Amino acid sequence: MEHVTTTGPRVVVIGAGVVGAALADELSARGWTDVTVVDQGPVPATGGSSSHAPGLVFQINGSKTMTRMARYTVEKLSSLDLDGEPCFLQVGGLEVATTPERLAELHRRHGWATSWGVESRLLTPAECAELFPLLDPGVVLGGLHIPTDGIAKAVRAVEAQLRRARSRGVRVLERREVLDIRTEDGRVAAVVTGQGEIAADVVVCCAGIWGPKVAAMAGMPLPLTPLAHQLAWTGPVPGLEGHTEEATLPILRHQDADLYYRQRSGGVGVGYYGHRPMPVRPEDLLPVDEAEVMPSVLAFTPEDFEDAWTETRRLLPGTRAVEIDEGINGVFSFTQDHMPLLGESPDVKGFWVAEAVWVTHSAGVGRAMAEWLVDGHCSSFDLHECDVNRFEPHQLAPDYVLARGCRNFVEVYDIIHPLQPMEEPRPLRLSPFHARQRELDAYFLEASGWERPQWYGANARLLEGGDIPAPGDWAARYWSPIVGAEARASRETVALYDMTALKRLEVAGPGALAFLQRLTTGQMDKSVGSVTYCLLLDVDGGIRSDVTVARLGRDTFQVGANGNLDLDWLHRHLPEDGSVVVRDITAGTCCLGVWGPRARDLVQPLTGADFSNQGFRYFRAKKAYVGAVPVTALRLSYIGELGWELYTTADLGAKLWDTLWEAGQEHGIIAGGRGAFASLRLEKGYRSFGTDMTFEHDPYEAGLGFAVKMDKGDFVGRAALERRKENVRRRLTCLTIDDPVQVVMGREPVYDGDTGVGYVTSAAFGYTIGKGIAYAWLPAALATPGRTLEIGYFDRRVTAVVAEEPLFDPVMERLRGTGEAR
Repeated sequence: MEHVTTTGPRVVVIGAGVVGAALADELSARGWTDVTVVDQGPVPATGGSSSHAPGLVFQINGSKTMTRMARYTVEKLSSLDLDGEPCFLQVGGLEVATTPERLAELHRRHGWATSWGVESRLLTPAECAELFPLLDPGVVLGGLHIPTDGIAKAVRAVEAQLRRARSRGVRVLERREVLDIRTEDGRVAAVVTGQGEIAADVVVCCAGIWGPKVAAMAGMPLPLTPLAHQLAWTGPVPGLEGHTEEATLPILRHQDADLYYRQRSGGVGVGYYGHRPMPVRPEDLLPVDEAEVMPSVLAFTPEDFEDAWTETRRLLPGTRAVEIDEGINGVFSFTQDHMPLLGESPDVKGFWVAEAVWVTHSAGVGRAMAEWLVDGHCSSFDLHECDVNRFEPHQLAPDYVLARGCRNFVEVYDIIHPLQPMEEPRPLRLSPFHARQRELDAYFLEASGWERPQWYGANARLLEGGDIPAPGDWAARYWSPIVGAEARASRETVALYDMTALKRLEVAGPGALAFLQRLTTGQMDKSVGSVTYCLLLDVDGGIRSDVTVARLGRDTFQVGANGNLDLDWLHRHLPEDGSVVVRDITAGTCCLGVWGPRARDLVQPLTGADFSNQGFRYFRAKKAYVGAVPVTALRLSYIGELGWELYTTADLGAKLWDTLWEAGQEHGIIAGGRGAFASLRLEKGYRSFGTDMTFEHDPYEAGLGFAVKMDKGDFVGRAALERRKENVRRRLTCLTIDDPVQVVMGREPVYDGDTGVGYVTSAAFGYTIGKGIAYAWLPAALATPGRTLEIGYFDRRVTAVVAEEPLFDPVMERLRGTGEAR
């Protein structure tokens, strides 16, 4: 073998399945060759999920990141072979609908494919049967064909990638059970196996269904649930006689019945998600040498398969002449949100995970992790949905992880509405205002465990004399005309919005100012009482979050953040001298947005502090009392109206609500829900991180260049911004829609003629401006006000026009105030 110079840190990859093999290949291709892959089983068929996976790769996903990872997996595995045998059979994918609801969903999925750049085509029943002759065209209403989908030969792919890695110097150690992860001074030092220790600077856990067991060795709770899933194989099926190739028919999904199919020469494999959840504890998986087949294969339970077989014989009439030859209950990984678990432990440096990854996304995850490890960030994929540190503490509770994992198994093929909340376990987190909200007949959705009002039934009275346009059936789910009435009332009187669910962090200590100067794009060195909207960037200039920072004292700042990833990011950058402490204060505090043209009329009589326009300017903060309640007041507004965010401790939250509510009666006060909030924020053009912009976007593309103060000195991402500023090729663009019925909801494709050119991020109806609003990523050349485009919405096209933003109050008179009447 050609000598390869070993470079990079000492890396141990635990698990030689499709993810571990892909990671070893990608790391070594980037010059990290001091890599050891260790597995408890024989390589390449190690006994994990990769060894029995049927290998179906359907690329389309509502997540852009997951689709792009699947595309990379297809591209990479299509280029690989093992001794002349292919690692990918590109037979195409076909999804069929047997109900009108599913047919509409296939149109939505076709839109996702267009948005994310995957070729797909909608088919008639006859065209479906032509592609997959075993189908009864009288049963299906239509289909969706993705010609680049296919079957991954997982075990071949493992061996092919490990061979390349070995040729670069990577070691592969089979039949080495990992017994412990040894750490020193808060970082990994070695992996302990039954045959001794392997020294390590970096350990990456790719152990799949054993992931929680291995992660626990490093003190890391891993929110992953292994669940058994049925897969059966028929005998030779009439219509497939004489097929000598493994597969020529497309892979097939019948999601109305939780079924998928793949050809195996003359027979058919049948996969089923419609049975009862069958969770398995990682600790209960048998050792490799004790399992009858392999540890990830459990005995088939025919009673759970009865409905699947009945429906299969209805959809594929040829199967009525055959029986099931063999079957398994194969164990796979599930998470609470269907997304992988990628990233570094928050507590043990150098311990990383790449878990809950199916064959579909395996090569993409391998590439993402290799880039992250070698370069310090991932340039190929936006990983904000996948970062293992995204969860709130309650979401790591074993009972929660099990309940959500089982529920996601049940829902894996369900049609999920963008606003559909989890049903169990609820309720979990209640703001101090919850009892009052229930009295006002609030309709609650859920966000990060919080019960959050979407609208209030008590506001039905506001509908009298108002004409609130109703959207189409899809957008009307989790909607009420009260949403529009609340939005209008917020612009006319004064409204209370519960903002407690937004994460609040306290950054304090003698080094706090320098710390925030370094990590944010804003100028932090301002007077006490200043409030700054700014961004957190990665080293490549990509947006990690947008935050609001209030300087409450010389060495004390309050950061309005977006989620747990922001807390994790700040913790990872803390100075080692202990001069800065970052604390999550969300649970002990609460927040009310008091917004609307009568906000000052309401608040000023309740406080001795000066809340006048001159005494309390826009984007300033001050401590005050509202009645008997001490508050921290920030003069800013997410709905574009005069007002304040009022923060207090959780124990005084109910008193704050009651004080404002009683005094507000003479001013026409209402409580406003999240539905109205979303409409009002889009009228003002306010961005939402995770929806409108993510790690892959920079401030100039997102229209947030104003939040970057390049003259303040160095900060994380500054050097990259110098390069990116002059090369803006795409823009987050405001579109308006005249038709009030066609209210799109996000992720729909945008067309210029017949060409897909972008996709929608946030959307809502603007009740003040009387038009639909959709923000979309478009090529910069098309982001020209007045240009007419179209949005693909199910089976139709919706005319949309590029608009100047903001759509409401562009000169900021209402926000900034012009006099005491305001």
